[in-house]
Order: sequence, then C-alpha cells, then structure tokens
Amino acid sequence: MSRNLESPVQTQMAVSALDRAFANSRSETRVGRWKRLFVQTDTGCVLDVELDRGDNVHTVKRKLQVALNFPTEESSLTLGDHVLKNDLSSIRNDSPLLLTKTFMHRSSSTPCMSPTGNDLQQQRDRGCPIELLVCPSRCSRTRPLVKDVAKAIRKGVDPVPVNSGLGGAYYFRNSKGENAAIVKPNDEEPFAPNNPKGFIGKSLGQPGLKRSVRVGETGYREVAAYLLDHHNSANVPPTILVKISHPVFHINEGVCANKNVGEGGTQAVSKIASLQQFIPHDFDASDHGTSSFPVSAVHRIGILDIRIFNTDRHAGNLLVRKQTGAGNFGNQTELIPIDHGLCLPECLEDPYFEWIHWPQASVPFSEDELEYIANLDPVKDADMLRMELPMIREASLRVLILSTIFLKEATAFGLCLAEIGEMMSREFTGMEDQPSELEFVCMEARRLATEQDDSSTEHDSADEDLTQFELDSEDHEIPKEPSAHQFEFKRQHSRNQLSKLDEADEEEEEDDIEVESNAGKLACPKPVNKWLANISKLSTSLKGVSLTDKTSRQLSAGPKVVDSVKTSKSNSNDTGSQLCNWGSANDMLPPSVSFVKLADMGAETWGLFLEKFQELLPEAFRMRKCSMTVQRAKQRLGTSCQF
Repeated sequence: MSRNLESPVQTQMAVSALDRAFANSRSETRVGRWKRLFVQTDTGCVLDVELDRGDNVHTVKRKLQVALNFPTEESSLTLGDHVLKNDLSSIRNDSPLLLTKTFMHRSSSTPCMSPTGNDLQQQRDRGCPIELLVCPSRCSRTRPLVKDVAKAIRKGVDPVPVNSGLGGAYYFRNSKGENAAIVKPNDEEPFAPNNPKGFIGKSLGQPGLKRSVRVGETGYREVAAYLLDHHNSANVPPTILVKISHPVFHINEGVCANKNVGEGGTQAVSKIASLQQFIPHDFDASDHGTSSFPVSAVHRIGILDIRIFNTDRHAGNLLVRKQTGAGNFGNQTELIPIDHGLCLPECLEDPYFEWIHWPQASVPFSEDELEYIANLDPVKDADMLRMELPMIREASLRVLILSTIFLKEATAFGLCLAEIGEMMSREFTGMEDQPSELEFVCMEARRLATEQDDSSTEHDSADEDLTQFELDSEDHEIPKEPSAHQFEFKRQHSRNQLSKLDEADEEEEEDDIEVESNAGKLACPKPVNKWLANISKLSTSLKGVSLTDKTSRQLSAGPKVVDSVKTSKSNSNDTGSQLCNWGSANDMLPPSVSFVKLADMGAETWGLFLEKFQELLPEAFRMRKCSMTVQRAKQRLGTSCQF
C-alpha cells in the first residue's frame, strides 16, 4: 500500500536529523571505525555511512526509521541478489548498498537521503571528491587518473556534459583542462530517476533499457568488462566504480531535495558512477572502412564480446585510433572497445556483434589466441567478480560461465569467430524471432538436467531418514558453483568426445544398457541421436508463434519463460533459491523474449545443466559445419550455373 509522504520541509528536517545521527556516530570514534558503506536509495541519493563493530542492519535501519518516519519493515538493504538480514560482517568496506521500500508505493516523490546536514557536509568537504568503491586491489592503473581528476576538481576545472547518448555522462578533465575520464552516474541511466534527457519512469533495480539489465547496474558491467579483459587483451580502457561529488550532476525536479546553496555557492551532489579513462581517438568504426582493422584486434574484441555475451557491440562503441610513428606503415589502426553496460545480461538474449560479417571474423584464430582462450577459466572469473564486484548478480555470472564454456568448446572444435557469433545470434523469420543454435542446445540441456534431477530426487526420497540424520549432524553450507577442477575435468571429457566420436557412440550404447538395467527410472540422456530429434521438434513447435505467445508458453525442451522465478526449489541451501526468494528485485524482472533462463536453477540442477550442455555441443558444432559446407556447395553450384 502507498503512504502519504511528508512535505518537502518535513523531509528536509528528517534528512538533517539523519545526517546528525550518522555524523554523531562518526565523531564518537573515528579512529575505531569498523567499516564504511554507501547507502543509495532507489531514487539515486547517496549517503556515506560509517559503522562501528556493534552496528548491524537493524541499527542502521532504526536510524533511518527515526529520520525518515517510515517503518523499518517497509525497507530492505540489498547488495546485488542478497537482502541483508542483520549481520554486516561479510559486507566489504566501501560497498554500495541499495535501500528499497518493499511495501511503499514507488514514485519519484519518495523521500531520499541526500546528505545536507552541516556536520556531514563539513566532513565531506574535507574528503576527496572521488572515492574508489570495492575492487581496490585491481585499481593500480586508475589511481593516478583519479588523483589527477580530483586535483582538477579542487582547482575548479569543471567537467563537460556529454550531449550524445540516452543517459547522463560527463567528461571530467585533468589539471591541464584535457579530457581525462568519462563518468556515468548510475541514477542518470536511461529510465533512471535522474536521467537528464527525459528518459525516466523507473526506480533503481527495476528492468531497464534491456529487460535483463536493471536500471542502475550498467556501471557495474562496465567495470566487469575491464576486469575480465585479462592482460588487456581486447584493449578495454581502465574502468572503476566510484563515489564522486560535483555540482554538475543532474537532479530531476521532485526526485530529491534541491542542491544546497551556501556561502561558497552550489554544493556538490554525490553520485555512484563508473569512471573510465578517456582514450584520445580519431573516429569510431562507423566512420571508417573495416578493411584496415587488424585481424588480431577484431578477434580479441570478439573473444571478449562472446565471453560477456555483449548485447550492444555496434560500430559506435568501437573507437579507432590511427597508428603513427616509426615501424607503422600504411593505413594501420588501433581499436578501443567501450560502452559495455549492456553485457552480462541476467538471461540469454539476442546478442549484437557488429564484427560478425567483417572478413576478419572469418579468419581462423591464431595460435596465441587459441592459447589465450584455452587458458580462460570461467569459474575462476566468476569467483573473481564475486569478490571484486559483490553487487553483480548470480544470474549474470551464470551467463558468463555458459558463454565462456561455449567459446572454449567451439574453438577447440575448430570454429572461427564468425561461426561462433552466428550460433549465438537469433534469426528473425517475418516478425518472429527464432531461438539461436546456442539457445536450442541450452533448452535441450535444461530438459535433460531437469529429468535427471527429478529422477535423483525420487531416488533420494527413499533415503529420507538417513539424509535428515546427516543434515542434522553437520553444518549447513550454501552450495557453490562447480569448482575449477570439476570444470576442467568436464572440459577434457568433452574434448575426448570431439576427438573420439566412435568411442563416444560406443559409450552411449553402454549407457543405454545400464539405464535399462536400472528399471528405466534414472533419466540418463542420449546426447547425440536423441538431441537431433528434439531440435527438430523444437523448430516445428516455434513456427507460427508470435513474440508475445512465446513468452507465455512452455517449450517442450525448456522451462517456462513467464514466472520462471517462481519455479525455483524451496530448498534454502540452493543457489537458485538465493536468487529468487529474496523479494521484489528479482520479481521485478518481467517476461521478455527469453527462451532460456538460468537464475531459477538450483545449484545441483545448474551443475547437471552444464554437464549436459557440454555433452550436446559436439553434435551442434558438427551440424554447423555440415550446414556451412552445404551452403558453400550451393553457392558454388549457383555461380557455375550462371555461365
């Protein structure tokens, strides 16, 4: 139910009381400070909160209750997928938390915690205008940049708003007045409360421009893309997450209290934003022919795009810089990929790869590139992002793991970059979209994993008493993703299938015999022959179905798309339950044209899904190769018939 909100004067008095409460807590023992967090409301306002060791979620929310006059049970402190219940010990210092009103009516008039109290303002003025958030261990390349920009801000060098694009962005300059960084506040993204270009209407955490990427979370993905670009292979500019304060930032009327005007003029507005090093360049890829682009640069950017499942790699976010100086001959260029805010979606979508039809994408990978791909460890990458960016959602990490496995297996089979991108991309027939080849494999893998998981559940129910005894006698632990060692074993097993197809068929026959001897109850898949039939059935079942129909029907080989969040297991120890039971944030993800969702699988089903997925890939790759061979033969035949 909605509540009658206080008047602006009452809200301002409440905010001042809140600031004094936190300022007094800070002044009691700054030396003994335990940790500091940044709390952001769903309307974008940011509050710096310093905690003592005795503080927990309830003590913080009680201060909010007194200051803002709304019941504690009507608010939730969240970090990515996780709703914080009480203990704050596991939350890293300088983490950004989101305060959401669980039962209050969400609107732009929701009161916000804009730090305006005198005590807090003095403290903020003594601090740095730019502060690094999370992942400080990987910020060595950006620290000099941050210091230079902060120095320029203190000297009065004003940033310049960027007019292009749908979201708010600003060029921050260095002490010399040169563009040094581009800053994108998360509350000025498209549809966010403080978007300066009129694209508003949603709160932070709700579905955004892409429904699988939430409002306010594109900046996290910008940082994730940089962190995943190992050894700067794709040339992603250094990118970090910051809390930054400056009067230039935009606040829409009615969203938050007006900027305070003091003796020194307009006070700074604090934002949580991504900060990326500005790279001088000559033009972007849309202004230049692609023939001069190095094959290696296109390959390395494509490798990154596949890993992060980029849904927005267009020519405008590929910067081009001419190579000059000794040793550079001809029309040589350097590519710089930017704008990765729409990567790592929470479910499989239709990616967009500008490079997919470039001739460089059809050139086989080099030995160095194959070695780079072979050394990728998706589980290790996911663990790294959990550590460095704890606000990244598990569903996005599952997409990362899935797409990286797909890349590794595809290159091991001998596919080129263009072929891999085509297998990930959907085709449109008339006004209808068809699942990509990757999505077909995922739907079948999910069906097989679900069948085996259900069979295992029935088998385990006979041992319920023993299982209960074991659970009572040991501590409960949250299931984790498959370990790097387990993944490596499965990957090698899959490669053996690729190199020894006849042996795989023999093993399959042995599995059939074993299944029959087990009374036919254990669902053991036949990944090669059985898969072909199911793909044919899936292709037929999707014909004549509109886009809206696809989101409301259950595919024979896949999960329900609508309300798939509600189908997760109730087991509190399942990773899937952590993703889907914690409240409104995941429930806000509406139905979309998504044939495969990964978030609603429990940890055990997810592990089975990855296993079945890898078993199905060799046949999918063979089908791709055969179809390409037939297509080329038809093209040659058609050409010869013209003469």
